[in-house]
Amino acid sequence: MPASPSTIDDYLKTIYHHTEWQTQPVTPSILASELGLAPSSVTEMVKKLAAQGLVSHRPYGPISLTDAGTLRATSVIRRHRLIETWLVREFGYAWDEVHDEAEVLEHTISDRLLAGIDARLGHPRFDPHGDAIPAPDGTVEREPFVLLAEAALGHTGRVLRVSDRDPSLLRALEEAGIDVGHTVTATGRDAVQVDGGPTIELPAAAASAVWISA
Repeated sequence: MPASPSTIDDYLKTIYHHTEWQTQPVTPSILASELGLAPSSVTEMVKKLAAQGLVSHRPYGPISLTDAGTLRATSVIRRHRLIETWLVREFGYAWDEVHDEAEVLEHTISDRLLAGIDARLGHPRFDPHGDAIPAPDGTVEREPFVLLAEAALGHTGRVLRVSDRDPSLLRALEEAGIDVGHTVTATGRDAVQVDGGPTIELPAAAASAVWISA
């Protein structure tokens, strides 16, 4: 049975996301875990994607996007992130509320409406979480970064990106003043100074969800 376009898009997005902010390659088992699917189902789907020229994969090895797969993945991600930005700027959504809405809308709005949204927003380069919005040709601009959990003590950098995977963590970070564009200094394993203020303790897992400039 042929896979639906939205299913294909979800696989390509997940593969792209996995290596967007770190270098560990994605394997079928990792992909199955991230998608919440049985490994056997993922293996069959990866074979279909490879047959369509969207991914490269050898048995028991990592999965990588081909040029065609990357272009399709970045096209969907561009839609998703523009929609998230639109919902925050135009409709007053909080940054922890936009992901699920965008997941639905990215498959339904027309290219004409997307172009109108992009123009109205002034062609933004980043979404509310700091993720780069790919250009129409798939290119992405991103400055050197380091995961806060891996930053050396005393390292100071601007918050470039905050993971949107856990809405409750997003809210906790916002309450702590850790938002995209603010400056943080790593003062301990789970402690930072924000914009030169006093040291604050981070919520659990926060340091592994924040990327700062290198």
